[in-house]
Amino acid sequence: MAETILEIDNLTSGYQVKQGRVEAVKEVSFKLGSGEFLGIAGESGCGKSTLAYSILKLLEDNGQIFSGSINYGGQNLATLSDKAMKKVRWSKISMVFQSAMNALNPVITIKEQLLDAMYAHRPGLKEKEAIARAKELLELVNITPDRLYDYPHQLSGGMKQRIMIAMAMILQPDIIIMDEPTTALDVVVQRNIIEKIGDLQEKFGFSIIFITHDLSLLVEISDRLAIMYAGRLVELGNAEEIYKNPAHPYTEGLMASFPPLVGEIKEVGGIPGKPPDFFKLPTGCKFEPRCPYAFARCKKENPEFKSYDSSGRLARCFLAGEER
Repeated sequence: MAETILEIDNLTSGYQVKQGRVEAVKEVSFKLGSGEFLGIAGESGCGKSTLAYSILKLLEDNGQIFSGSINYGGQNLATLSDKAMKKVRWSKISMVFQSAMNALNPVITIKEQLLDAMYAHRPGLKEKEAIARAKELLELVNITPDRLYDYPHQLSGGMKQRIMIAMAMILQPDIIIMDEPTTALDVVVQRNIIEKIGDLQEKFGFSIIFITHDLSLLVEISDRLAIMYAGRLVELGNAEEIYKNPAHPYTEGLMASFPPLVGEIKEVGGIPGKPPDFFKLPTGCKFEPRCPYAFARCKKENPEFKSYDSSGRLARCFLAGEER
């Protein structure tokens, strides 16, 4: 892997609610390489978005990082003050939020929204230079510069999503986190946006953490895949290897839940049951109640997240590397 630019070490984060503490992200560790495309997949409620918001310390008021570290640029972001963190957000690590419709302010123009981001981090920037930069970014995402003066409601869903990508790139960050950026878009627009993201990454060399519930979307664009379940990583490794031979039954189930975009037609399956209640997690393997391969040990012991072959792939399963 390329030089490490971000390292998450044993991160646990979540929310304080009436019933107690919800650990939506539990003891998560991984490294992100410079220029790497890391895909994170899992069902809704598995902790993907909480992980993203934890990295940027954008959790809700009742959200909190309970333990662990987020190491970037020689400092632990988990312990940074709000003032220090503002210097990191957008200029070093930026984010494309889940819903462009909600992320864009409906009552101000695209120009104002793009320029606000630049002025917040480059207070001495002249308006002429800021507008030129904004127009340059729009052209990079295949939107004509005259759209700078439009309001969000005048743009299509795909255009709004590309505006959000332009906004995330406007200060040339090292890392862009994309939280389900193609949700609610049709498959043709999804494909166009994914291709555009790939082109921009190749041109500018930034690292990407791409979060989605659609594993089929990630396979052909990611360098590595991380699979989350019940707040934990259950598999991590080379995207192509995981696609060809998933080590965890949950990954296998996710693969079977989406129709292939190319190749022969296959019957689409699914994963029985539903994600667990964070207040009633199984004592052993958290996936055991839904796993078709579960046996007695799975009910009692929670498998470690460890390497099981020479390639360095990691999985949280007693049967990892064995024929099922």
